[in-house]
Amino acid sequence: QVRLVESGGGLVQAGGSLRLSCVSSRSIFSINAVGWYRQAPGKQRELVAIISNGGNTNYADSVKGRFTISRDNAGNTVYLQMNSLKPEDTAVYYCHAYNFGMNSWGQGTQVTVSS
Repeated sequence: QVRLVESGGGLVQAGGSLRLSCVSSRSIFSINAVGWYRQAPGKQRELVAIISNGGNTNYADSVKGRFTISRDNAGNTVYLQMNSLKPEDTAVYYCHAYNFGMNSWGQGTQVTVSS
């Protein structure tokens, strides 16, 4: 099991930026994939961005060109840089790790974008 702790959420105006951090209890390079999901009120949780241990990334169409997922060289933190935020980006953002069939989730961090 991987422990994940998110931070960096908050309230921002439309057009603004936030950077979320996800600190893992083990090296990101030893985990098959780490991703960011979000869940807005009344909606299903959806994948936002994902990065594999090989460095491949993938994004939801709704955030392509605005969000960037990355990891630090020390290998314990994954970031989600969110630019040009829109009110529809408002949600609880969760960090997720998938490793050989095991799923781990963080506690989530709230992102609120005001219009």
